[in-house]
Amino acid sequence: MLRPLTLSLAAANSAFAAYSFDPLQHLAGIAPYFEPADPPLDPKPPQGCNVTRASYLVRHAAIYANDFDYEEYIEPFTDKLKDTSVDWTKAGPLRFLATWKTPISDEEQEMLTKVGELEAFQLGVDISLRYPGFQPPKKVWTSTAERTEKSAQSFIEGLVEKTNDTQRVSVAETKSEGADSLTPYQGCPKYSSSAGSDQSSVYKKMYTKPITARFHDLAPGFNFTANDIVGMQELCGYETVIRGSSPFCDLELFTPNEWLGFEYTNDIQYHYNTGYGNEISGVLGLPWLNATAGLLTSDEPTQDLYVSFTHRELPPTVLVAMGLFNNSANTGANDPNATMPLTSQNYMRAWMSSRILPFLTNIAVEKMACDSYGFDSGDYVRVLVNQSPQQLPGCADGPGESCSLSAFVQFVQARGEMFGGFTEKCQPEYTNSTDVLTIYGSS
Repeated sequence: MLRPLTLSLAAANSAFAAYSFDPLQHLAGIAPYFEPADPPLDPKPPQGCNVTRASYLVRHAAIYANDFDYEEYIEPFTDKLKDTSVDWTKAGPLRFLATWKTPISDEEQEMLTKVGELEAFQLGVDISLRYPGFQPPKKVWTSTAERTEKSAQSFIEGLVEKTNDTQRVSVAETKSEGADSLTPYQGCPKYSSSAGSDQSSVYKKMYTKPITARFHDLAPGFNFTANDIVGMQELCGYETVIRGSSPFCDLELFTPNEWLGFEYTNDIQYHYNTGYGNEISGVLGLPWLNATAGLLTSDEPTQDLYVSFTHRELPPTVLVAMGLFNNSANTGANDPNATMPLTSQNYMRAWMSSRILPFLTNIAVEKMACDSYGFDSGDYVRVLVNQSPQQLPGCADGPGESCSLSAFVQFVQARGEMFGGFTEKCQPEYTNSTDVLTIYGSS
């Protein structure tokens, strides 16, 4: 009788030991690229389907540091480190600070890291293998920042054998471009880069309070602040994509629950900044969705593959325009802000920036020719986010969560009725604004 009990205890211990947590997958917009399989659907084309055309929107790859993150959180913390007389060798899990040096300099902000270049190159290789029958694209589009242009160039080098045959086309980031750019938020006065700061600061104050108290006990002379905690957690991500690893990621320093607090604080920020909590988000994302629909339905396409590189702001707005990762999608109520409470965490939310906005995040829209069991033969459209197929709301009448081409056209038209009118809704001061994205027209 003792043996079965012993085996049961061993099984129980094994189950408890199986828990694992990776902070790098909970770092919101500074998470190194990963594919979370959310939902865990097979990314391969459904049985009987062949991808005939595709359009990708890609955020730039890993950088040394975003200028706001650096100036607001990281630099103040590292400056305090230089001036302190704390004996870190006696500070428990903070003891590494006795010899640690920052990997970021003022000159390197916003620049692509070597890891970032490799990530972009690898994405190019992966996409070339994903679509072996595609012709090399004549053009790849990118906004004009150095980090987006270098990401695009590294991607091209991984995608094609003859890089001289694929032109990197730079699209201006100026305000006067209106919707006709890969940074439409620049030309939209109704968008504010600080939106969400007030809301996220509420949860930031809550989750960091016990951490600062614990760190004060370890190093009474340092005077840790909430912003110091955020800066340290951001360094986990940035240092990892610079040096390959970071002591700030150690779970002895921050617990899994504390990493989830960091993630949720950022999710609130993105919700109100470029997500469902901002009424202008879908307006900013619609031009790319409209342009992609035009590319996929054109009878005379000039390329099999269309790829565009941009910044962190655009992909979430495109997801809103598509109706994806909407916390309130199946609730029967249209109150997205209620799904992101400021004083408690919604662990069941769909809007998780770590999964939808890591470095090199990519949104793919594929056109497929299908002759699949149980479905009419014809053309279908499928959306993938970081390789994971997504079901468009009300548009999933095809194999593998895809949407028939005719239904997709109707879907985009309906989203246009919701979010169309860039100039009217953004109310720019300049007079030559446009509501549509036309950069692919000359391809």
